[in-house]
Amino acid sequence: MAKANNALRTSPPENLPHAKPHAAPVPDLDRLIHERVRLGIVSALAANEFLTFNDLKRLLEITDGNLSVHARKLEDAGYVSCTKSFEGRMPRTEYRLSDSGRKALEKYLDHMEALIRAMRK
Repeated sequence: MAKANNALRTSPPENLPHAKPHAAPVPDLDRLIHERVRLGIVSALAANEFLTFNDLKRLLEITDGNLSVHARKLEDAGYVSCTKSFEGRMPRTEYRLSDSGRKALEKYLDHMEALIRAMRK
């Protein structure tokens, strides 16, 4: 698998000679947030103080395993924090969006808004 190029791109790739050069450099998307499930997790947490594992599972309509994998990637990146506890004998996992996660989401949304504006020109 090729490594992602995080550099700014100011001209079309060689394999797309018909593409127009960008007027301004376009940064690559944050691939960690761009994935559908992870974007859903981060967006849901941005709108709530915290959500439980079951809240996110119901909201995103995904399986336990799928949520676990994606939440772990966000946690490893420092975008979300995870707190595990018990309510009686039932385990309870809560997720919160970290400051760096909120900043990453804001940067991602700014980038998407810039792309939308550029496409409407």
